[in-house]
Amino acid sequence: MTEGVIVLIVFGLLILFGIVSYYFPFGLWISAWASGLSVSPFKLIAMRFRKINPYDIITPAIMLDKAGIKVELDNLESHYLAGGRVGNVAAALIAAQKAGINLGFKQATAIDLAGRDVRDAVSLCVKPKVINTPLVAAMAKNGIQVKAIARVTVKADINKLVGGATEETILARVGEGIVTTIGSAESHEEILENPDRISKVIQDKGLDANTAFEILSIDIADVDIGENIGAKLQIDQSEADMKIARAKAAERRAMAEAKEQEMKAYEQEMKAKLVEAEAAVPQAIADALKDGNMGILDYYTLKNISSDTEMRKSFSAMAEPAKKTTR
Repeated sequence: MTEGVIVLIVFGLLILFGIVSYYFPFGLWISAWASGLSVSPFKLIAMRFRKINPYDIITPAIMLDKAGIKVELDNLESHYLAGGRVGNVAAALIAAQKAGINLGFKQATAIDLAGRDVRDAVSLCVKPKVINTPLVAAMAKNGIQVKAIARVTVKADINKLVGGATEETILARVGEGIVTTIGSAESHEEILENPDRISKVIQDKGLDANTAFEILSIDIADVDIGENIGAKLQIDQSEADMKIARAKAAERRAMAEAKEQEMKAYEQEMKAKLVEAEAAVPQAIADALKDGNMGILDYYTLKNISSDTEMRKSFSAMAEPAKKTTR
């Protein structure tokens, strides 16, 4: 045999070994056998054909078997095909068993498929978690703003993880309780003197209902005084009233100016009509003389009356300043 043929044979054997190793992971089968887990080689090959990574099934199965938790491989495969994290479920079941928490395989897979980290959930059942609320501000009845931060200690309720509300709901309910308690206080001093009043009122409301958590305690971490909202509202109201009064005064002023302009226009119109009437008088006299309706003696009599009237007006105009000077 030539060297080229030998190389081809070796290369072909390596490819064949790789294909066989892919469909039948011999090392994984040995590990399962050494751990006391009975797995058929055909089972491992069938997993590859079902597009299942054998390591993601057999390794968690070995962990469960060593912990004394019996779970069928078919159930693990079913959870894997459903998109679940088999390794997380196995670790959660073992941790729950060690902690004395009653957690079954079906419940663990349901929690995992619901999008929650079942291993962290079991850990949270054993070790409570502290959640700090954001700064919540509310106004007491005397108009003084009070700001508070609460520290909520919770632990997971394993039986409510599927369908139960999350931490955001707990924070929202606690914030609502803080606002209600501060708002019902007659004075901000009541809250400052007894901060635990807030936590007592909140705890009595049963805020953990329909949530995935059990509230162990609610403690007020910080209480501070904010703005005098009542006084600020009064100032804003006064400014608004002043603006309204100014607007009404400006409206009245504009109406008065418009009325004055209207009167001036009316006076101008009357003067124009008077001038027009006075201008028509000579023409009327001329027409009367022409038509014989007025004689020359009548005309001079009218002129004398007009001159007498003008003289009387002049005497009156001269007398008015003299009266004012005497006074």
